[in-house]
Order: sequence, then structure tokens, then C-alpha cells
Amino acid sequence: MQEDIKKINKGILLTILIFGCFLSTLNQTLLNVALSNLMDVFEVTATTVQWISTGFMLVNGILIPVTAYLMKRFSTRQLFISAMAFLLIGSIICAAAPSFMVLLLGRMIQAAGAGIVMPLMMSVVLAIFPVEKRGSAMGLLGLAMIFAPAIGPTLSGFIVEYHSWRWLFIGLIPLVLIVIALAFKYLVNVSETSKSKLDVISVLLSTVGFGLMLYGFSSAGSKGWDDLIVILSLSIGIVITALFCIRQVKSGDPLLNLSVFKNKVFTVTSIINVLVTMMMYADMILLPIYLQNGRGFTAFDAGLLLLPGALVNAFMSPVTGRLYDRYGAKPLFIIGLLFIIPSMWAVTDLSQSTTYMYLMIRTIALRIGLSFITMPLNTAGLNALPRQLGTHGTAVNNTVRQIAGAIGTAVVITIYTAQATSHAATVMQNNPSTTTELLKSLSSILGASDAYYFMMILAVVALVITLFMPLKNKITVEEKSHPA
Repeated sequence: MQEDIKKINKGILLTILIFGCFLSTLNQTLLNVALSNLMDVFEVTATTVQWISTGFMLVNGILIPVTAYLMKRFSTRQLFISAMAFLLIGSIICAAAPSFMVLLLGRMIQAAGAGIVMPLMMSVVLAIFPVEKRGSAMGLLGLAMIFAPAIGPTLSGFIVEYHSWRWLFIGLIPLVLIVIALAFKYLVNVSETSKSKLDVISVLLSTVGFGLMLYGFSSAGSKGWDDLIVILSLSIGIVITALFCIRQVKSGDPLLNLSVFKNKVFTVTSIINVLVTMMMYADMILLPIYLQNGRGFTAFDAGLLLLPGALVNAFMSPVTGRLYDRYGAKPLFIIGLLFIIPSMWAVTDLSQSTTYMYLMIRTIALRIGLSFITMPLNTAGLNALPRQLGTHGTAVNNTVRQIAGAIGTAVVITIYTAQATSHAATVMQNNPSTTTELLKSLSSILGASDAYYFMMILAVVALVITLFMPLKNKITVEEKSHPA
């Protein structure tokens, strides 16, 4: 196998994977800005239309724990082409959707493809690159993973404003077809397949457990934490997920190998991953809310404001990948968090006169900070694991990130809503003649500022945890003591 890996054209392989990952990530974020437009088109409420995002996350989150088994059972080529086929079929259904339910079905099929692509890509990098080159390779993957959500809001804002929302999907179809054609011609298998048996009970437990938890957190933002459905979803979800974890620990051939958490570096990077993902997802939701509800900007304006920072983030990703290979994770994390903490503090005092340029520069600073953390974080955690746990590490990593994204979004929306309501009451008490429009704008701005305080605290906690990480030479010694 080692001989075969030397013969693989890594450039072509990485290019195909990056292109596939770019399309599946772009597809995930394309509709965020178009939701209010879809509410009018299909005459549905905000709670219903939210399912376009929630449903996507649910299917994605449910599928990821199963990917470790799929990667053992099927070849790289079979899995990648199947994932792209799901993306293609889902896009065709969405583009032609006559009703909201058909659109939602198409999104779920797309999500099935996206759920497989990300862990598959990381496993391929672990398989074909030696430890000292993985940072640079992961940095290139980061380019696709960050660049796609970067241009997603601007692109969809433009398309929705000047064309039909259907073009969001029609445009994807030829691109996915090109990736499938390239994969058929150039994609080679880099992993050994084995006839491992699928633990159906574990699949059911993880599907129901993670599904209910993700649903509970996603619904908490709109329904409130005291809603009966939210409480039941979270309670039952946590109990079933706990049963799933107990079963994995006791199993000889687990669906998701939780022994990865015995590794200190992997555990520390996973905790930082949760905090950083919560901040990243929350900022992507909170800033457009402040711009659109608090300041009256259009979706296209909101997307444009996020664009420069996201482009900087994407192009910094390969650079930080190379820096990781040279200096290790700890110095990069500290630098990144020293950018993130001030950029969160900078928006804890938002007002009606906060300038567009100020917000843009602040977002660029945040994104520079994130580029020092996102991909080096994944690489550091996975590098610390022995080779046979690589696929389980990527599956655990992605599962943790999905749940953290859902929790971050839900918690921040809850803080924002609660604080906006409380500020609205205070404003009305002090000045009863305030117009409804001004009241909505003021309460939205003040609520967003308070939610950013919470995110600044998360960033400080992440910095404290980072200080407990071992330095690079200790991680490398640990890697060598686990011969692949």
C-alpha cells in the first residue's frame, strides 16, 4: 500500500477532492440569504423555512458518524462519486421544485452527499501525506471549505435580487457533472476496504440521538428553551446519545471509536473546535441579522460586507497550513485567538452609527484569527492519533463540529432574542412615544451587542484551554511512538 501511495498523483487527487468539497460546502450556505425570499415564494412562515437549513444540518449530522464504517466498507472512488451523485440529484429536484416540501426533499438528498465528502477528504489526506506535510495539504482543503461559505452569501444575494432563486441550483448542476466526470477519469482508491459488519443498533441510536439533539438545539433559537418540543428533543436526544456512546465503548468493532478521546491532544483540540465553531457559526448568523434588522441593509449588502474577510481567510488557509508544519499548533492558536478576542470585543458596543467600513475591517480581523485556527486545529488533533484511528478521528471531528454549530447558533439566537425583547421593554418604558420601526431597530442592535459579549467570553475560554496544549515536539514524539 505504501508503494502505491508514492505512485499516486497527489495534485490531481487533491484538486478533484477540493473541487467536490467546494461545491458541497457552497451548496450548504447558498440558501442562507435566500430564506426570506423563499418565505414569499412558497407562502411559508419563518419557522417552516428554517427547515431548509435545519434539515440540511440534521441529515449531515446523522450521516457523519456512519462515515467511518462507509470508509472501511467502500473505496474512496465509490464513496466520492456516490456523494457527488446525491448532490447532483438533489440539485435537480431543488431546481424544479414545485412546492416547499419537494424543495426540502431535494435539500435532504444534497445533504446526504455533503455529509460523506468532508470526512472522506480528511481521511484521504491522512492516508496519502506524511505527518510533516499534512498541515499544508489540510490548508489547501481549508481554502475550499472557507472560500465556499465566503462567496455563498454574496453570490446568492446577487442571484436572488436580480434573477430567480432556482438559478442557485441550476448553476450547480453542470459544475457537479464536471466533478463526476473528472472523478471517473482520475480518482484512484487510497484506502483498503474490508468486509466489516454494520452495527444496525448503533446506527439507529446515533441517528435518533444526534438527530434529536440537533433538532432540539436548532429549534431552541426560534421556539425558546422552555418549549416542550425543545425540552423533550434535547432530553431524549442526550439519553439516546449517551446509550450510543456506552455501546461504542463496549464494542469490539465500534461504529464511532470513542477511544480517540484518550489522546490528550485530540481531546483538547476537540474542545477548542467546539468553541471556535460556535463563534464562527454564530457570527455568520448574527452579523447579517444586525445589518438587515437593525440597520436596514439588503441581503446583498450583508453578503458583500462578509466577503473581504472571508476571502482573506480562504487565502490565508494554505499559508497557516505551512506555518503549522513548521511551528506546530500552539503558537498559531494563540496568535489566532489574539485576533479573535479584540474583534469580538469591537462589536459589543454596536449602534445605529457604527460604520460599514468599521464592521468590514473588524470582520477581516476576525477571519485572519480564524484562519490561524480552523485547519491547523483539525490537523493537530488527527496527527496526534495512530494511523488506524484516522477515519474514526475525522468522523468524531466532523460530528463534534456539526453539533457545536447547531448549539452555537441556537444559544446566540436565544441570547439575541431575549436581550432584544428586554431592551425593547426598557426603551418603551423610558420613551413611550418611540415608533415601532425605531424600536425594532434599537432592540435588534442592543441584542446583537449583548450576544457578542457572550462570544467574546467563549474566545477567552478557548485561549485559556490553548495554554494547556503541548508544544509541537511533544506531539511529534507521540506520533512516532504509534507506528502506523
